[in-house]
Amino acid sequence: MRLLTSLLAASALVAALPVLAAETKDSAVTAPQAAPALTLERVFASPSLAGPVPRAVKLSPDGRYVTVLRGRPDDRERYDLWGFDRKAGGWKMLVDSKKLSSGRELSEAEKMQRERQRIGDLKGIVSYEWTADSSAVLVPIDGELYLANLEGSARKLQWTEGGDLDATLSPKGDHFAFIRDRQLYVSEVFGDVLPRPITPAETAATVHWGEAEFVAQEEMNRLKGYWWSPDGARLAVERFDEAKVGTVTRAAIGAEGTKTFEQRYPVAGSANAEVSLWVIGSDGQSRVQVDLGADKDIYLARVDWAPDGKALYVQRENRAQSKLDMLKVDPATGKAEVLFTETAAKDSWINLSDAYRFLADGSLIWLSERDGFAHLYHYKAGHFTQLTKGPWVVTDLVGVDEKAGRVTFVGTRDDVLAPQVYAFDLKTPEKLDRLTDLAFHNSAAMDRKGQTLVVSRSADNQPPQSYLADAAGKRLAWIEENRVEGAHPYAPFLASHRPARFGTIPAADGTPLHWMMITPPLEPGKRYPVFSYHYGGPHAQVVAKGWQGALAQAIVDKGYIYFAIDGRGSDNRGVKFESAINRAMGSVEVADQLAGARYLKSLAFVDPARVSTFGWSYGGYMTLKMLEQHPGEWAAGVAVAPVTRWELYDTYYTERYLGDPNKEPKVYETSGALADAAKISDPLLLIHGMADDNVVFENSTALIAKLQGEAVPFEMMLYPGFTHRIGGPKVSKHLYETVFRFLDRHGVGTGK
Repeated sequence: MRLLTSLLAASALVAALPVLAAETKDSAVTAPQAAPALTLERVFASPSLAGPVPRAVKLSPDGRYVTVLRGRPDDRERYDLWGFDRKAGGWKMLVDSKKLSSGRELSEAEKMQRERQRIGDLKGIVSYEWTADSSAVLVPIDGELYLANLEGSARKLQWTEGGDLDATLSPKGDHFAFIRDRQLYVSEVFGDVLPRPITPAETAATVHWGEAEFVAQEEMNRLKGYWWSPDGARLAVERFDEAKVGTVTRAAIGAEGTKTFEQRYPVAGSANAEVSLWVIGSDGQSRVQVDLGADKDIYLARVDWAPDGKALYVQRENRAQSKLDMLKVDPATGKAEVLFTETAAKDSWINLSDAYRFLADGSLIWLSERDGFAHLYHYKAGHFTQLTKGPWVVTDLVGVDEKAGRVTFVGTRDDVLAPQVYAFDLKTPEKLDRLTDLAFHNSAAMDRKGQTLVVSRSADNQPPQSYLADAAGKRLAWIEENRVEGAHPYAPFLASHRPARFGTIPAADGTPLHWMMITPPLEPGKRYPVFSYHYGGPHAQVVAKGWQGALAQAIVDKGYIYFAIDGRGSDNRGVKFESAINRAMGSVEVADQLAGARYLKSLAFVDPARVSTFGWSYGGYMTLKMLEQHPGEWAAGVAVAPVTRWELYDTYYTERYLGDPNKEPKVYETSGALADAAKISDPLLLIHGMADDNVVFENSTALIAKLQGEAVPFEMMLYPGFTHRIGGPKVSKHLYETVFRFLDRHGVGTGK
């Protein structure tokens, strides 16, 4: 559930990852002598306590410029475009989002697309794209397109209208494409020729050209539905028809009324959109359908052009997500052949990835879990050569320098809780060079030629930093040093910052489970309440050694111990660890949270009668399952936006783990949270946004009715008009104050 895992980032609780107590020379800071306690009001106010953390860091194609999106000091959710000239030095604002913003309200399609991208709460500039010659940047603002030059001026491109979607530049930068009224248009960047649709006008409102269908955006991390060829002469274009997809009425209950939306939504076990792929000339004069095979009930997972444009590569996944075929397509005829097939391990599934790269010689660097862990392979002349090995995982392919034969990636070889950037030569892949500091949690990006790194990192008392480095990892310049000193927003609170501790405990089968704990200063003989945070679902890792964020520190300042543990089913531990939840959601991951709770109660400084638990989305679902299965183990539970019936969730996510509900109804009944709801006897607080388009509000109304029908007491707080991301300076404060008042009322809080 990409949506559910990404909620971790949207909720302030997991706005960043757990922390590392070690301090390095790079991150050394001078703490003030005294510090005020962190309040919830300050945690959610502007400027952000994390400091000036940029988004969307990019290098210009010529490598000279660095561009970033920066939040404004007075509005942490509004972003402007800034640029840095590496030769001249110095930053300047390239596009002021307030000056160009029309204030136009986004269309429902734009809002939903932003929800899919997890940027629904952001304002101003949310994306941008460099021209091929590095002379300008394409910037969408409020559905209109601007071309910004490096001197700081911008002009609106002709013929664009508010509401145009998915604008991209052609590789040569002389044309751009966009979606309007379910058709794909192509237009000149310069000139006065009207944009023209290159796809047919369809009478059926269920047919879309150039867009990614719902499950691709929501669950497959594929937000695009068209792809330019390297020379810009052709585009691969998706067409999908939702006619067979069931319609649900989604209610958005707001403070001033209720709006309803008829939404095509493929619930588990129902029909998906019918998807096809076409190769179309950029002038619209030629159109060829790609042969995706006889089985129409498949997923179009990924589409890529070969570097020379002579072939199109398509990843085709079966409905059961147990097999992934790599197709090589002749773009002139649409004829396809299967290059190779990835098959899931028994009782597991295929995890899609973007960690692959087609090379100029026709070979491929490819991520696979075929040996039980995610590792890189070199596919050449019909054969795979394994490049990385061991009981650890590659989390990202960062770059490939084809000329030097050097591959750069992010992985967990040294520490599963602190990913590092590594590089190796294709001739000697066993010799890994670590390019980053072990004292930090790292991620990275690279230019297309694999010459320059952009490293992002954080640590215990160091919010995210970013810097430029050469291919060997040597830092060339800070993009944002973000040192916690002087006027940094977090500097006044550094003296009271509490470091995290890490450890492991065994699961029932002996598997080590990683935990993280932040405590207030412990007084001898005193026992403390615990605020335990959990997610528990697949494709998420809560316990990691990075900047934890200000909210965790505010909770500790209230006198709580902050605790998290990653159970089986979570990410970055290999196939066996993750697939333990196959056909069994709400089982082993609940048992692992129980192991964490019992470990806490064994500690002399923990009050065993005041261990509460909090979860959002899949974590909210987990709260319910935990209270149902183990009454009395947690003193109270908070469930935010929980899934209660998996039949209400979409095909791609749900069927991956639970199968087809038409064939395995018992799995869905057991994994759901309604059947045993009457077993809840501990205090429960239910929270949900009443316009949630992801975990729809019906999940909570079903639970409310069940609990009321069984005379089970519970409390709830509903947020009119809010989606799956309930947030904002005042609303976030309200939500967490509601949580802590709830804990205090039931005698399991601190009263602060």
